[in-house]
Amino acid sequence: MQTYYYVLGSRKFLIEEEPLEEVLRERTRNYQENEKELDFWLVQQPAFLEAPSMADVKAQCPQPAVAIVSTNKQVVTWLKLRLEYVLTGEFQAPTAGIPDALASLATAS
Repeated sequence: MQTYYYVLGSRKFLIEEEPLEEVLRERTRNYQENEKELDFWLVQQPAFLEAPSMADVKAQCPQPAVAIVSTNKQVVTWLKLRLEYVLTGEFQAPTAGIPDALASLATAS
């Protein structure tokens, strides 16, 4: 079982209003310069919010939601400092309630 950390916000806010693309590009460039493997992912409509243990978190976040999920707590701390109006937390996966940490409920259009 792995611990995953997340930054969570509304899709409208993170994708349309915040400079999220720029922030993620900056972090990706840093990883490349340091020859570090990426350990964070953007997940639209994250399925982990459907787990019963995440009901309170889901209730606090406007839907549809977007999460940046990482196995590195420092990435989430770094993102929290750069993004406003986001929730942070952690969860364990795989579990019965969260079988896939990176699963999305978004459908391709």
